Amino acid sequence: MAAGNVVNWGMDWAWGLPLIILTVVIHAYGLAVINKRINLRLTGRSRFQTLSLGSIFVMGGTALWTTILHAFEGSLWAVAYRLLGALHDNKSAVLYSLGALTTYGHAQISLESRWELLGVLEALNGLILFGLTTAFLFTVMERAWPSNLGENR
Repeated sequence: MAAGNVVNWGMDWAWGLPLIILTVVIHAYGLAVINKRINLRLTGRSRFQTLSLGSIFVMGGTALWTTILHAFEGSLWAVAYRLLGALHDNKSAVLYSLGALTTYGHAQISLESRWELLGVLEALNGLILFGLTTAFLFTVMERAWPSNLGENR
């Protein structure tokens, strides 16, 4: 490996690790805020007794707010790509970032080889964030959905 590649990767790590830490902290805080709002909605009952509009709205609202949270975190990565000159316009930066965060990718947008590791670090960050969201959504379902849903009668 050439010395130039080591230096370039050092910049990827120097930008990527703080972004990972920042987005995980934001995500944890965001989930805590969403959880507090859910707790207010569920006050006085540990679960809805029947599958109701209320339980559906709790899950729908939770999905909406976690999606907004992911979009915000992806936008932070997009800002970094723009500041670094890794992508040359806002639309490309956001599309690339959301694609990397979801590990979906975007066929027509790619980073210069110099910044490819940063894109991989964002995909790693996405796995962490979506893992946290999945665990959170499961917990919300456990609390909001009726305890007798799916039981044989």
